[in-house]
Amino acid sequence: MTAEEVLKELEGYGNEGTKNIFLKHGAREPFYGVKVQDLKKIQKRVKTDHDLSLELYATGNSDAMYLAGLIADEKAISKADLNKWADGAYWYMISEYTVPWVAAETGYGYELGLEWIGSKEERIASAGWSTLSSCASLRPDEELDIDKYAELLDHVEHNIHKAPNRVRFTMNGFVIAIGSYIPALTTKAVEVGKKIGKVSVDMGGTACKVPPAPDYIQKVIDRGSIGKKRKSARC
Repeated sequence: MTAEEVLKELEGYGNEGTKNIFLKHGAREPFYGVKVQDLKKIQKRVKTDHDLSLELYATGNSDAMYLAGLIADEKAISKADLNKWADGAYWYMISEYTVPWVAAETGYGYELGLEWIGSKEERIASAGWSTLSSCASLRPDEELDIDKYAELLDHVEHNIHKAPNRVRFTMNGFVIAIGSYIPALTTKAVEVGKKIGKVSVDMGGTACKVPPAPDYIQKVIDRGSIGKKRKSARC
């Protein structure tokens, strides 16, 4: 498929209800408001297409950008591509999901995550924390720098409440991810979550809430899923 053909199909899948929800969360025109389940219909046919993914992301259309992440080739996409994607991810559905998911599945996601969390740009810093969370969810513990992840938990404890809005959200998600996916740090993550307490995030007037890290991790413990890695970050 060509990018033009994909955009035409996306337009046909456009849903006003979905579009209005996305607008409340930070999406901006032009886009159609396509449900993820419909994006996956196109993904199923296209499978993986590196060039098409770059073209779709470059349109700036949120629906096309999310689809670009679903069909991206983690073996072909470069650091430069991902840095460009992170810079262009103007709202959190792209900056905290699409870009981190693809980055984490590359061989340099961890490196990019550490680089991005130091950015003064909210969208890039939040992408960094999400990337590091996804890396922890995918890679075997023996491939992870456990000491560095512990250090990052300490960083979150001391800095989360003064971080930018969406960075607070992804830092909280980081605590949850580390507690859930790295057994050696589960206890520490719970302790950090308790010290952090309630994390206030402006959710754009929506009903979405910030999950308390200790409670969320306890649910993972209760179902016996601590340390169970994911096969793919993308969904």
